[in-house]
Amino acid sequence: MSWMVKLYESYENGVRQGLSENGAMWPVSHVVKNAHLEVVIDIDGNFLKGRAKVLNGRDSPTLIPATESSAGRSGAKIAPHPLSDEIGYCAADYPKAKKAKVEAFLAQLGDWARSNMTHPKVQAVFKYLSKQTLWHDLIDEFEFPLKVKKENGTSQKIAAEKVFIRWCVEEAGNPVAGTWLDDDLVKAWIAYDKYKNSTEDFCYVSGKKSRIASNHPRFLRWPGDGAKLVSSNDSSGFTFRGRFTDSKKSIKAHGLQAVAVSFEVSQKAHNALRWLISRQGFRNDSQVYVAWAVSGKKIPDPMKNSWEMLKNDPVFQENPEPEAKREIDHSIDLGSSFAHKFRKYLAGYHARLEPTEQIVIMGLDSATPGRMSIIYYRELLASEFLERVERWHEQFAWPQRYNIDVPDNSSGKSRKKITRKTIWPPSSPAPRSIVETAYGDIIKSNDALKKSTIERILPCIVDGRSFPRDLVESAVRRTCNRNNCEKWEWEKNLGVACALFKGYYRRHPNKTKRREYAMALEEDRTTRDYLYGRLLAVAEYIEEKALREERPTTAARLMQKFADRPFSTWRIIELALQPYMQRLKGNRAGFLVNRQKELDLILNSFDADDFISDKSLTGEFLLGYHCQRQFWKENKTENDHTTKEENHESRK
Repeated sequence: MSWMVKLYESYENGVRQGLSENGAMWPVSHVVKNAHLEVVIDIDGNFLKGRAKVLNGRDSPTLIPATESSAGRSGAKIAPHPLSDEIGYCAADYPKAKKAKVEAFLAQLGDWARSNMTHPKVQAVFKYLSKQTLWHDLIDEFEFPLKVKKENGTSQKIAAEKVFIRWCVEEAGNPVAGTWLDDDLVKAWIAYDKYKNSTEDFCYVSGKKSRIASNHPRFLRWPGDGAKLVSSNDSSGFTFRGRFTDSKKSIKAHGLQAVAVSFEVSQKAHNALRWLISRQGFRNDSQVYVAWAVSGKKIPDPMKNSWEMLKNDPVFQENPEPEAKREIDHSIDLGSSFAHKFRKYLAGYHARLEPTEQIVIMGLDSATPGRMSIIYYRELLASEFLERVERWHEQFAWPQRYNIDVPDNSSGKSRKKITRKTIWPPSSPAPRSIVETAYGDIIKSNDALKKSTIERILPCIVDGRSFPRDLVESAVRRTCNRNNCEKWEWEKNLGVACALFKGYYRRHPNKTKRREYAMALEEDRTTRDYLYGRLLAVAEYIEEKALREERPTTAARLMQKFADRPFSTWRIIELALQPYMQRLKGNRAGFLVNRQKELDLILNSFDADDFISDKSLTGEFLLGYHCQRQFWKENKTENDHTTKEENHESRK
């Protein structure tokens, strides 16, 4: 029950910070429902004509009082909410109303209205409903089935008996008419509900004798979520037969055989979890992950990539100065620069969080519609958590492809035009991007694979585990087969695959095989795979410049074959380059001379036996390939798209 203790503590900390006052966290004995109609009456229980309205989209979520039974009602079960409910429950004059539902609703509301813990608005609603005119008042103003608009803008027709009603009670001198906005009414129901349910037992979370929860909340991941985290009732259905032999008589005499949790603890823990998921949860179909500080302080999201974390940081912004005026020093390792920026970003969290503060990471999923399980759970100190987040982002950082909107000043107009620009900032890939790169379109029809892969990635971030080798190899293989996706998608896959390969070897399970790669061109690295990657990049660059059009180059089309049999495939690519080189001799001789020098330099760096070997390449060749491409991109001028070296060579 450790998770419930932490959630309960988180709720109490949230209350101290005022999160329950503004509706962020639900109070106990309440739930939020999407209402369809708002009915307005006066304090004397009279219907105000022309004031009722249909609720659409964002206006419909409404906090309502609820009993343990009504909060979890489903199917044909009769369990009315105490105040706001469907027409089928509260309209006695509705022709198709079931007598048992209406009687149960009015009996419960009437009992509350006559109690010492009542409220004037409750008495007004009960007085109006006792007249049994609700349905006739509504059909004079609305057409049923009721047509409402959802948050996404689409329309939906709601059957009359399912139309959910909330109440506004107008009173002279009282500016708060909505029952869901009245704090005194909320407190009145909490007190009444506690009075009506006074059976106590020992709570294993709080360590006190308290009112025990008989039904634990649902609606954790989304409004219609029916799965529960806690369930121990065996008086019907016999889910736990053979483990517990409870009966009503034995429970009254000796208490529950299963571990009991108090109503207050269960409500607060589930409400805190619900709020955390809605605010900062990572959703993957029915799978949800959430990380939080028990103190309520903000922490970095372990499921985000570095770019999402840092893009609003001024230090990490793209330099607005034109590239032609910038002097790029390629002797500086981009990795060191990125690590410095990311540490500076995390320094803010180190300053706000005490080293011994508790951080919790929790994953949830459900195998059936009614049962939910905890698939991942970790408790860490803040210092441990921040250290592991930093290690993940530094070790798996690599230039990634992103699009940003930038103002276009070329028009000179007061109203600037926005253009789309592609940038390659250093960043770790997000788990979702890793799954997409490793498996592609397969995950669109295979939720189980997507879920299991996320489950395998999270411990690499939070626990610092070695990265799964099969995911690295899958990402590399899909990146090599670049003919099965669009160019932008392939470029995204290339960045992710390089990041995974670099990170895998940074924390290799065998310490003797660990090695580091720079996020910049390493001209002194003479390993076979790295050099072959650079060769492929040079060949592709030559053909691209000669073609001057958007179509796949020979190097691009043969990339998969090149990865499998580099030496024999290189001979094919080299022969295919000859006509393009002849074309460049006439119009871009300087460019060609520089590329031929690079080819000679790379070829001379090979060991002879390594070069003629047709052994397949590892993902390291993608690192050499990508670094070589990035080097040229960073050296381009804005005007003629030629390199500095080429301009110098042409002037000789």
